[in-house]
Amino acid sequence: MTETGDRRPLASRETQWAKRVAQWLAMRSITPNQISQASMIAAALAGGAFFLAGQNTAWTRALFLILAAAFCQLRLLCNLFDGMVAVEGGKGAADGPFWNEFPDRIADILILAGVGWGIGSPGLGWAAASFAVLTAYVRELGRASGTPSDFSGPMAKQHRMATITAAAVLCVLEPLWSGHNQVLRAALWLIAIGAAFTALRRGRNIVRSLKVGRTGS
Repeated sequence: MTETGDRRPLASRETQWAKRVAQWLAMRSITPNQISQASMIAAALAGGAFFLAGQNTAWTRALFLILAAAFCQLRLLCNLFDGMVAVEGGKGAADGPFWNEFPDRIADILILAGVGWGIGSPGLGWAAASFAVLTAYVRELGRASGTPSDFSGPMAKQHRMATITAAAVLCVLEPLWSGHNQVLRAALWLIAIGAAFTALRRGRNIVRSLKVGRTGS
């Protein structure tokens, strides 16, 4: 899906609970930039929890996996509320565009690289993180070229976080079939391949839009 501007289309933005939380935050001395920065802390905690899960077994491993899943979702909540407080709450700042994008790229790297190190496949983790960053780069390249921001998937940010969150929860159950990190490894492969495809898809959309624009001018 494409949308003109910097805001990702999110159904959760229209829910009553999200609006109430955003209003509560906007009434406090909390800035959108601080919320964006907090997303990096959540991502660091998620990545660290994934790494520690790989160094432990039994209930300790399960605990770290659940924490990792929770921090991944906290990262997404920060991503939701920073924009809502900035736009709906009227607290946007001049440097907001930087803090809207930069923490997301750091968060992707921290989480996906953390998963890779945790399961003993750092190269796979870095590959997934690299392609995740590439999807955002292509989107911003398109916007800089004058085309609408393209938030299409199949591995946009919310899809990546849903995949890795679900994988963390499923990993808790791996002892039932004597598995060990297969689910997280599969999730990283899925994210890496899906993000690479997403970057190519967005790139194709940019080229098509630019050609149509030139033809119509």
